[in-house]
Amino acid sequence: MNIEELYDYCINIPFVEPTFPFDEVTLVLKIMGKMVALIPLDTEVKSISLKCDADKAIALREKYHSVYPAYHMNKKYWNSIELSGDMPDKELKKWIQHSIDEVVKKLPKKIQQEYYGKIE
Repeated sequence: MNIEELYDYCINIPFVEPTFPFDEVTLVLKIMGKMVALIPLDTEVKSISLKCDADKAIALREKYHSVYPAYHMNKKYWNSIELSGDMPDKELKKWIQHSIDEVVKKLPKKIQQEYYGKIE
């Protein structure tokens, strides 16, 4: 997946808001005001940093050479994934959704319901 395909995929996820809170070259994707992904646009090797369950984060690093602890993030929960690496696009999309789920599950119940479109 190239950077344009990644952006097109992510921007079509419900409630995703593209922002540049740090600088003009680090795209931060937010859901319900919370950061779910970082995409540095000024690096030679394109990647995305995603939030991950702590145990799954380690397992991903062991499974894929293109997954490593995210720079400047809590390495227990954040992984960077090289777009041109050994992770298939379908798997990358799965981990993008996992990042969203990890963030949304920490939000108040009412906001979770709004995101998932559930009525209780």
